[in-house]
Amino acid sequence: MPELNQLTLAAARELLRKKDVTSVELTEACLDASGLSAALNAVVYETSEVALAQAKAADNRLAKGEAPSMCGLPIGIKDLFCSKGIPSQAASNILNGFRPEYESTVSQKLFDEGAVMIGKLNMDEFAMGSSNETSIYGDVVNPWKVDQRNLTPGGSSGGSAAAVAADLCLAATGTDTGGSIRQPAAFTGIVGIKPTYGRCSRWGIVAFASSLDQAGPMTKSVRDAAIMLEAMCGHDPKDSTSADLVVPDFEAYLTGNIKGKKIAIPKEYRMDGMPDEIENLWREGTAMLRDAGAEILDVSLPHTKYALPTYYVIAPAEASSNLARYDGVRFGRRASIGAGEGITEMYEKTRAEGFGAEVQRRIMIGTYVLSAGFYDAYYNRARRVRTLIKKDFDDVFAIGVDAILTPATPSAAFALGDMAKMDPVQMYLNDVFTVTVNLAGLPAISVPAGLDAKGLPLGLQLIGKPWEEGDLLNMAYALEKSVGFVEKPQKWW
Repeated sequence: MPELNQLTLAAARELLRKKDVTSVELTEACLDASGLSAALNAVVYETSEVALAQAKAADNRLAKGEAPSMCGLPIGIKDLFCSKGIPSQAASNILNGFRPEYESTVSQKLFDEGAVMIGKLNMDEFAMGSSNETSIYGDVVNPWKVDQRNLTPGGSSGGSAAAVAADLCLAATGTDTGGSIRQPAAFTGIVGIKPTYGRCSRWGIVAFASSLDQAGPMTKSVRDAAIMLEAMCGHDPKDSTSADLVVPDFEAYLTGNIKGKKIAIPKEYRMDGMPDEIENLWREGTAMLRDAGAEILDVSLPHTKYALPTYYVIAPAEASSNLARYDGVRFGRRASIGAGEGITEMYEKTRAEGFGAEVQRRIMIGTYVLSAGFYDAYYNRARRVRTLIKKDFDDVFAIGVDAILTPATPSAAFALGDMAKMDPVQMYLNDVFTVTVNLAGLPAISVPAGLDAKGLPLGLQLIGKPWEEGDLLNMAYALEKSVGFVEKPQKWW
């Protein structure tokens, strides 16, 4: 049997219900692994006292036969989720010292189901980044290593991805604004799903771009993703964008039978300069789904080419509005001011000292595109293009397509520091396969599908119909079974 911290949620759940192991034992194994992982910098606040108290409570529930699916299972919580009484900083200096007096809806749902929090996980500052290099806590390091370089785990949920891949916890929460669950999942060889916009409450999650942000699970298998997603979802009256829909039993959908399902291949995702490895992986994944009984169709999503610039107008615009609340007055960090200086200088200094370079860049872009002279030229035009992008997907699903298969990322994980030497746009290009999904509000999942020539994981993305996460998970499950990906990073940290 693997070490306790190496178990999947499903395997650990079975052992707990058989009483072959206790939640306290599982939790201690994860805390021990976390304590020996400083080189990864994935866990920024270890919550061992909270975790052990939650584990003991879970063991009591299990002893009484009260065992929801997540009961007793140790997970990590991305630092973007507010945790009552625990530092919740969104990896930003401007929220230094902030301890919320409330719990985010998603984490509260998980705790209500008996989940155990081993700690808060590192991330890009305010979720703005694709490499986890913008955090006030420092870079997160990918547990996968092929030479002397430290590799990125992806962003913004890089800490969550690294923690799950390195077995510091059994699963973790992430958020996805333009690919921030799916890209790091692909870079670290794990599963990550972004549900339909509105499926998970955003209340208590520090906002980046409110019309794009969505929480989701990052797990070791598709089954685990189904288990955890069900626990995270549900209507929340505190979030006006939360859908009042019944949450299905996602795990019950996992039959592996996809005979007759129509899976589309969009021609616009075949881009100039795409590495052969990505193209070959895509081709092999397509063949596997065809062999499993799916019908493969070629389709067109003609406005895909406008998705990246559209995203990088809308997301910074919303960010500039959301981040205006951080002024040093009500909570978080406040800069010192000199004699003769007033509130304007305090605002300026607080924001200059509190926000990192990438956050400042996006705030300025957002402020620019929302300004009087450019609102119509940029922001309104981007909104209109967003509508066209969503219509492309609607048209494809209208002809009977059940899911769309694409690569998850344009490459495997790159070295930390590589992008610092380049134009910021080069970093933004990492989101080329993922941002369309957020703009259209659709569910999508990244599944590990192979290794590149250097031995680094690569992922494939399945995009599903709105509110049909169950079918999407089942197609991902079939792909997972066909691929048979079992590789893990060799421990070096």
